[in-house]
Amino acid sequence: MSVSLIRLFVSNLNKTLPRHPVRTEKNILAITSARLLSVMEAADVTKDEENKSIDIVPNKLLTRYNKRRAHRDWETKPPGEIKKPYERIKRKKMAMLLGYSGVEYYGMQRNPGVQTIEEELLKALLDAKYITQEDFENAQNAQFQRSSRTDKGVSAAEQVVSLKLPLEVNVEEINKRLPETIKVFAVKRVTNRFNSKSKCNARSYSYTLPTYVFEPSLVTHEKRKAYRIPAEKIEKLNSILGVYKGTKSYHNFTEKKHHQDPSSSRYMMSFSVEKVFVYSDMEFAVLIVKGQSFMLHQIRKMVGLAIAIMRGHADSSILEKAFGKDKVMIPTAPGLGLVLNKVHYDRYDARHKGTHDSLTWDKEEETIQKFKEDHIYPNIVRGEIERDSMGTWLEKLSKHSYEPTEEMIQVEKADAEGVDDESDAEDLDDEKDNDEEKCENGVVSPLKDVVKEGKVDDVTS
Repeated sequence: MSVSLIRLFVSNLNKTLPRHPVRTEKNILAITSARLLSVMEAADVTKDEENKSIDIVPNKLLTRYNKRRAHRDWETKPPGEIKKPYERIKRKKMAMLLGYSGVEYYGMQRNPGVQTIEEELLKALLDAKYITQEDFENAQNAQFQRSSRTDKGVSAAEQVVSLKLPLEVNVEEINKRLPETIKVFAVKRVTNRFNSKSKCNARSYSYTLPTYVFEPSLVTHEKRKAYRIPAEKIEKLNSILGVYKGTKSYHNFTEKKHHQDPSSSRYMMSFSVEKVFVYSDMEFAVLIVKGQSFMLHQIRKMVGLAIAIMRGHADSSILEKAFGKDKVMIPTAPGLGLVLNKVHYDRYDARHKGTHDSLTWDKEEETIQKFKEDHIYPNIVRGEIERDSMGTWLEKLSKHSYEPTEEMIQVEKADAEGVDDESDAEDLDDEKDNDEEKCENGVVSPLKDVVKEGKVDDVTS
């Protein structure tokens, strides 16, 4: 009985279940084609999804680049015009040698609202299409750096700046866009890490002045113009200037520095009379000082004190006192005769000899001397003859007091307690640059605890 029921159930179940088709060759091909089409459709869907995901989350760098390119195209092309692909100009770090007469300018460093050397140079580079508008508005974009920050009225025979420029630079294209009192002498390729300030291991300044300042008996213009300095006076002057050589505390030769301040210590390599020459019937002497670095007013005070001793307004013993801990009020000579004469990169040249051009600029020497004779010395001479710059200062020198007032002493105490000025802040930045320079070269200066190379440019005013 039970067996019959089971057979009946199975028979009914077979009638109700769907039957599978017979697998012929034709059926097998149809099934395989359908499966292949399904796989391909699934792949297309996956690819579309990937494309959609790229559109939703784009590459950030690519987007920024397209935005910058679109911004540049919008400035230079009318809307609707077909945009051409942006052509990138390959730029490399360069060292630029230039000279200038600073008499009509408010220093080297850019200063909004006044005429500066740096402003004129950047304008010329922009006009020649060697820098972009963004570089002009913010020179740090082009890694711009000057070797020395000369101040108002100070000239330079060999100033060096570093910045990124195209590989092919035509110096004449720059010069024809500059006033005749500013001239670019040469441009050389340097290492990518080159910095014209921190890589400089020494600077030489010249100070040109009429020789009559060393003879106090001359009071009339005619006698001063006819004066010619004897050899014994040059020897005495060199003896005084020689005292400045070596590492000393120059806290009395600048502003707002105290004796314990480590940044007051400076290393002077040489200081002497380089030459004597006659110009417009008046005799002039050129003093050359070479040092690792200089502070605000330092050179002008060094010259001012030497003149005071030569004229008998101060005893030679004041030199020893000036380098001591006591405060001494040192006279500051006029800024007219001060010139940045040369920037030295001996350490850089020694390290990169054979791979990069030397920064001694020997080939440009003749052009540099001609520029000095045409634009720098005439302005100094004109200032002495027409405006009597040194003669007016000598009148004040005879009344100068070397003893500080009570008010000055209080200012010194405030500075000693940590009241910093701008030059102090620059000292810290320059010390950092110098530490990086020493580490990079694998050399530690024997004066590292006393002298910080390149801490402050001479910014005489």
